[in-house]
Amino acid sequence: MSQVPALVLRNLRKTYSNGVEALKGVSLEIPTGDLFALLGPNGAGKSTLIGIVSSLVNGTGGDAEVFGISIHKHRSEAMAMIGIVPQEINLNQFEKPLDICVQQAGFYGIRRSVAQERAERYLRELKLWDKAELPARTLSGGMKRRLMIARSMMNEPKLLILDEPTAGVDIEIRRSMWKFVRAINHAGTTVILTTHYLEEAENLCHNIAIIDHGCIIENTDMRSLLAQLDMETFVMDCEADLGSFPQVDEIQFRLIDKRSFEADLPRTLDLNRLFAALTTAGITVKSMRNKTNRLEELFMRLTGNTEMSA
Repeated sequence: MSQVPALVLRNLRKTYSNGVEALKGVSLEIPTGDLFALLGPNGAGKSTLIGIVSSLVNGTGGDAEVFGISIHKHRSEAMAMIGIVPQEINLNQFEKPLDICVQQAGFYGIRRSVAQERAERYLRELKLWDKAELPARTLSGGMKRRLMIARSMMNEPKLLILDEPTAGVDIEIRRSMWKFVRAINHAGTTVILTTHYLEEAENLCHNIAIIDHGCIIENTDMRSLLAQLDMETFVMDCEADLGSFPQVDEIQFRLIDKRSFEADLPRTLDLNRLFAALTTAGITVKSMRNKTNRLEELFMRLTGNTEMSA
C-alpha cells in the first residue's frame, strides 16, 4: 500500500484584490518523510503558497491536502499536523521561552504537564534551556529563531515548514539548527524549506521545486537537477609556484595567483584525467573546491533572477 503524500497541491490559485495573480494553478506533491526545498526569486509566489498551506491566506482556486486532509474542508484537522517557522520573528518579546512554548501547546489542547515536558525537551535540544526563564527580548537573533523552531514543535507536527529559518544567523547557530532539522526529519517529520542560502538547500534537501511568476518551473530530485549543469569551475590551490599548464582537450585553465588556478571542465569529464595531466606536469594540488555553488548557478539560469527572497 502506497504512503499518503505529506502535501498535495492541486491547481492552487491566488489572485489578490489588486489583480496580481500570485499563483497560477500550482500543482505539487511532496512525499512523506522528505526534506524538500522550495525556492524562487522575489515575488515568485512562495510566501503566498506557504500562507495558503498554513491557513494564513485564502486561495482563490484549487485545493491543498495535508496527509490526505483538505485544508479547505477540514482546516482544523489539517492545521493540527502542521508546524510553521515564519521568516519574521513574531515572538512576544516580554514572555519567557518556556511560557511561549507551553502557551503554544495550549492552542492545540495539549495538557500542561505534557506541554512542559515537550517544552523542556525541545528547548534543551535547541540549546535554549539555560534561557528558559529569561524574557525573550534578551535573546540574540539566532536564539529567537531557534525559539521559534521549538515553539513550532509543540504540537509535534508531521509537516514542518521553515521559511528562511537561518536568515541573519551566524555559521555556528546555522549548523546547530540544521543538525536539529536533520534529526527530526530522520525521525519522520516531513520538512519544507525555503532559503536564500542555496548551498543549504543543496546540502540538506532530497527533492526540490523552483517557483517563478506563480508557476512551478522545476520539480525533481536534487541529484537530477544538478546533473543539468554541463560545465563546472574548480578552484585549486597548489603546493608550489605554478609555471605552465598542461594541454588537455575540453579543459581551460586560468591563473589566479602564483599558487592558485581555476579549471573549467565538462561534468562528463573524468576528474582522473585532469589530475593525471597535472601530475605529469609536476603540479601537486593541495585543495580543490567549486568556484560557484552549483544550485545557485542553476537557479540563475532557470529564472534569470539575481535576487532570492521569501
